[in-house]
Order: sequence, then C-alpha cells, then structure tokens
Amino acid sequence: MMKLLGIQVLSFCLLGILIIFIPDIPGKAVIESAMICMICPTATAASVVTTKLNGNPSTVVSYTCLINLSAALAIPVIVSFIHEGAHEYDFATSFTLILGKVFPLLILPLLLAWFTKFMLPKFHNKILKQKDLAFNLWAIALTLAIAITVKAIMHSDSTIYEMICIAIISLLCCLIQFYLGHKIGKNHREPIAGTQSLGQKNTIFAIWMGYTFLNPVTAMAGGFYSVWHNVINSWQLWRIAQK
Repeated sequence: MMKLLGIQVLSFCLLGILIIFIPDIPGKAVIESAMICMICPTATAASVVTTKLNGNPSTVVSYTCLINLSAALAIPVIVSFIHEGAHEYDFATSFTLILGKVFPLLILPLLLAWFTKFMLPKFHNKILKQKDLAFNLWAIALTLAIAITVKAIMHSDSTIYEMICIAIISLLCCLIQFYLGHKIGKNHREPIAGTQSLGQKNTIFAIWMGYTFLNPVTAMAGGFYSVWHNVINSWQLWRIAQK
C-alpha cells in the first residue's frame, strides 16, 4: 500500500518541482495535467469494481482513505508555488477546500456506514443482501461522471492540439498506473486490489482540482482519464463475464 502511495505522491511532487524551477517550461499545461492524473485519489466506487472482479475490497477502501488524506496535504503545498491563480489560497484555505470536497465523497459515507452497521444492524443486513445494489449505484455515478466529463470538454477554450496532448498524457498516466498497480499488487498477492487502487480515479475530483488550483485547461485531463479508466474497467468486467 505504501508503494502505491509513494508512486502517486512522489510523481506529483517531482512534476511540481520541475515546474517550480522552470516556470516557463514548454508544455506546462500538459505537465500539470499529468500531475492531476497522478495525485488524483482512488474512486470511491473502486471497491465495487474490485468486488465484481473477485478482488479484496477492504484493501481498496483502506487505500482510498489514505490517498484522499495524502492528496489533501500534498496538493496545497505544491500548487501554491506553481500557478498564479493558486496564490490567492494559503495552505489552510487550500486544505479546507480539498477536505470539503473529500468529506461528502469519502468521510461522510464511511461514518454513515459505520453508524448503520453498529446502530441499525437489521437494516445493515438487508442492504448486504442486495448483491447488485452497489454496482447499480456505481453505474449511476459513472453516468454522471461521463456527463460532467463531456461538459468540461465542450466548454473548454483549448485548441485541438492541446486537447490531443492532454488526452495522450492522461492515457499514458492511466496505463502506467494500472500496470504498476497490478505489478505491485501481484507481489503482495492482491493484483486486483492493487490495480484498482492505483488505476481507478475519482475523476470528478480531478476536474475540480484543475478548475480550482491550476490552469483551467487541465480540467480536461480528469475528463479524458475518466474515459480511459472506464474503458479498462469495462474490459476487465467483460473478461470476468466471459470466464
């Protein structure tokens, strides 16, 4: 788990340091897009896909909590130095903004799940009996994510060249993280959990991060990543169905 965390945080910091020392570097927006794709936390629905792929969802949930908190700490530190638009936010403000985004998506559902499990055990057991409930909710969330992705692309003022470059870098980041997640997870006998933890992202967070802290054009990176990782997830689920 720490290796996966190291890949995300270190790659984000190294790319950020590159921009800090070379502020006029060519392709700055593309580098910022790669930063977003690398630090973006694991999707809360990753455990659902992991379950469908016969993996260990508990590992994914644990890593999701860890990377969300790590991102909330790492992002304000780096972005405050690399983009003019971010200077209006100090560390405390940036941390609060990110935590405010993380809380309703991760922390609140976790607290509600614990409350239901221990305070409403009968209701909790009824929910557990609905085997496809989580998957159906994930499908709804996926539809909304794709809608926001299309909106981000359609309302962008970027050139076709910038879009292509950002699409390519987001695809590379996606493939690299799925590959490394599988390789590291396999070494720890959890290839599926490792793959989904590192590869499946909360792309709504990525889009929001681009609009809020970096060059707005980088928001497209989260949109394109949403397409790539869902294509891979669909292929994974298709393979399981064939077996």
